[in-house]
Amino acid sequence: MKKPGPHSQSASQAVLRGRPFLSLGFRPFYLACALAAVLLIGLWPWVFEGRLVPRTGLAPVLWHAHEMLFGMLAAAIVGFLLTAGRNWTGLPPPAGGQLAFLALLWLAGRLAAVLLPYSWFFVLDIMFLPWTAALFADLLWRARSQRNAGIAAVLGLLACANLGFHLAQRGVISVDPRRMLHAGLTLIVMMETMIGGRVIPLFTGNATGARIQLPPGLDAGVVTATALGLSLWLLGEPAAGLAAGLLILAALLQAWRLWLWQPWAARRLPMLWVLHVAYAWIPLGLALLAWDTAAGTPASPALHALTVGASGGLVMAIMTRTARGHTGRPLVAGHSDVLAYSLVLLAAVLRVGTPLLLPARFYAGGLVTAGLLWAAAFCVFLFTYSKWLMAPRADGRND
Repeated sequence: MKKPGPHSQSASQAVLRGRPFLSLGFRPFYLACALAAVLLIGLWPWVFEGRLVPRTGLAPVLWHAHEMLFGMLAAAIVGFLLTAGRNWTGLPPPAGGQLAFLALLWLAGRLAAVLLPYSWFFVLDIMFLPWTAALFADLLWRARSQRNAGIAAVLGLLACANLGFHLAQRGVISVDPRRMLHAGLTLIVMMETMIGGRVIPLFTGNATGARIQLPPGLDAGVVTATALGLSLWLLGEPAAGLAAGLLILAALLQAWRLWLWQPWAARRLPMLWVLHVAYAWIPLGLALLAWDTAAGTPASPALHALTVGASGGLVMAIMTRTARGHTGRPLVAGHSDVLAYSLVLLAAVLRVGTPLLLPARFYAGGLVTAGLLWAAAFCVFLFTYSKWLMAPRADGRND
């Protein structure tokens, strides 16, 4: 299949010349992700203390976890995939009215989570991910892009996990809703493992000239061990011992692979080192999860290592990189980018380290500070990138 050249333009792109905001998925969904990151953390203390009660009737912790996973992080994932899909397939991804519909569907679900009865929330929320997964799978199918079929499958399973959460919450299936949230996190970690394993060594080698070579089968081993360890963790107590062992193995393999990516070569390039540092939270989170699974202790630090550290850091890294590239700007981090990277990673250190390392009297203050740092990081992103996301490319191209 012949792919379009870097300056080619489809008919749909020509139509979108005056509507750059709807030309590629990263534009509306990166903006949505950053806004959600700020607002959800801003609302969280009010919801937790009962001063703001979602009409859905969701328990505060369930509302918080669901909206961070299936709201904020889902927006970042969809924005990335609907943008990368063009490079992976050579075909135009959803744009224009179709992209606007997806963005509005996402927004409707987020508003319904707070403002509408649960039945409305259920209907609106479960539509977004299956619709997006179907569009992404269709793009891959038409391009015969078998290499990316696994990513499409994970996106489809993420939609199933969200449906499972709602069915569990309503008592239709006899499963703890938290288990379905953990399933969603597992799938997000798997997507980060698969995509990170593709792009981080590629970007590092291209930018630094480092010759990165991995032993045959290591990538497959990392993916398999991580998937098995997290899957057994989801089963709970009956598989705790085996899950802990596999999670330790997965953490070691993840750390070994990261080391072979030569992170030290990226130390002078913020847009690269943030990828390595953020990814390092995955083996750390898996190791903490193994400890908690074996000891039967609360898994909150481990879960926040995987969400705030790995997912938050990787989302910030990928959003700044792809937003710069696809708005026609140099792939060089500015001062605001470095500030955003530092704030989100420091938020992870505080959110994970406070309950593990500090006396109990510092717990509340540490968590509040972590939340403020997280919100500040995404405010910096919004201040820098929102105008670029809504404006035409700086280099005059129309995509």
